[in-house]
Amino acid sequence: MTVVAGVDFGTLSVRVTLLDSERGRLGTASAEYPLKRRRDDPDFATQSHADQMSALVSAMRAVLRETGFDGNQLAAIALDTTGSSVVPVDASLQPLDDYYLWCDHRAHAEANEITILAHTLGLEAIEWCGGVYSHEWGFAKLLHWLRHNPEKRERFASAFEHCDMVAATLTGVTDPRLAKRSVCAMGHKWMWNPKWGGLPAEEFLVQVDPLFAGVREKLQGDYRTSDHIAGYLSEQWANEMGIRAGIPIPVGAFDAHWDAIGSGIREGDVVNVVGTSTCIIAMSRQAQLVPGVCGVVPGSVHPAWTGIEAGLSATGDIFDAIARRAGSTVAALSEGLERYRAGQTGLLRLSWDNGDRTVLVNPELGGVTLGWNLIHTAQDELFAAIEGTAFHTRIILERMAEHGVPVDRVINAGGVPQRNAILNQVYANVLNKPVLVPDGVPTSLGSGIMALLAAKAFPSIEEAQQAMCLRYRTITPDPAAAAVCDELFVHYSNLYFSLGRRAASPAALGSVLPDLRRIAANVRKKFNA
Repeated sequence: MTVVAGVDFGTLSVRVTLLDSERGRLGTASAEYPLKRRRDDPDFATQSHADQMSALVSAMRAVLRETGFDGNQLAAIALDTTGSSVVPVDASLQPLDDYYLWCDHRAHAEANEITILAHTLGLEAIEWCGGVYSHEWGFAKLLHWLRHNPEKRERFASAFEHCDMVAATLTGVTDPRLAKRSVCAMGHKWMWNPKWGGLPAEEFLVQVDPLFAGVREKLQGDYRTSDHIAGYLSEQWANEMGIRAGIPIPVGAFDAHWDAIGSGIREGDVVNVVGTSTCIIAMSRQAQLVPGVCGVVPGSVHPAWTGIEAGLSATGDIFDAIARRAGSTVAALSEGLERYRAGQTGLLRLSWDNGDRTVLVNPELGGVTLGWNLIHTAQDELFAAIEGTAFHTRIILERMAEHGVPVDRVINAGGVPQRNAILNQVYANVLNKPVLVPDGVPTSLGSGIMALLAAKAFPSIEEAQQAMCLRYRTITPDPAAAAVCDELFVHYSNLYFSLGRRAASPAALGSVLPDLRRIAANVRKKFNA
């Protein structure tokens, strides 16, 4: 029997799960930390490293208390985090500022400059991250910080992704040059790849902005996949959390990538990690360039496979916003949604409320809803938003399939599919594929599996998955609903590419609103017959 801790840092809280190599999940506890927003700047989103570490201590002590497990018997701890969540540090690995959280979108101008210059110079790295460098990613966020914090530049020694910063902190590393760096994090968000010698060349970075002078060297280090050890738990943090010092901590990764591991991902699977946003994760034996995705990185999900990441910049956040504007909650608005049928609202909703992560990679877009009439309700909009996020997901999956990424099984992971059964049915109808849903919450299960590997409880990820992963519930598409969704998707796809690109060719949109009314009327007629 080997017991380990799997840690998942989410947008608003950290979850710690104790996992037994024989009995599975022993218990889970979580602790919250504040997300700092500014009403006068909707792009602003930061978090404190100290708040997050304090929450980790609280969650670890809570799960030990609730399970009665002796922390001195813990064999390993592994952690995943949001990303790209970037923190600048000084020479002693102390934060110079809060994390630029993944959902901080202030760096869209910097991202655009990186993209334009990369294409001008023919930088190969830009093609491996989908052809567009995102405002959600590392170099853009770091450049924004350097430009807006001149008084702190002299003390700037390096920048870290959240997963690497937490691992370095827990293992007692105080020299930025000695901290291990995650291939998952740096490959997907910082254009790192051994194919061109790691990070983009100094010459390129300095051409983007002279403030990048010397930054490449400051980001150098030991880049590793998650089957390597980042270090061993220090006495200080062992005492803080009430567990044994010296236990191994593997190199970390992003939450969605390890959520995919915890959801049982294999070749041919696509895992939709649906939460505040959606991360879409797939694996392939060979590297396949896919325009518009968030990166194609060898070893990022499974050390032996090439990981592909895509996603939506907002999903659960959209549902929450609709409910908040209505003075309600998502749970309350969802009551009765099981009676809704595909297309019956007459609304078609584009899920750009927080910009577009994939495939347009455009932060300047905003949510669009077509087909309003005077009696539509917030519940109608919520259903249309669920349909819209499903249509957006179909856009992404079709793009991946067009470029050689197999899409045989669809798994809906993350927190939202556990709480919203209608979402899973809508996704099955829109994708016209069975959707598998883990029978329980897989969050932090992937980090637990990686901790079990670090503790040598299993010889491979596959054997650990076989023993630890949850069974699936299968949601099959309704043929009649799938046919309606196919009709709607033609309009959604046309609108998506016509409205979402400045240089789009003229599109005939005059049939959209009449067709939405016709489809809604036909559905209501059949439903009420």
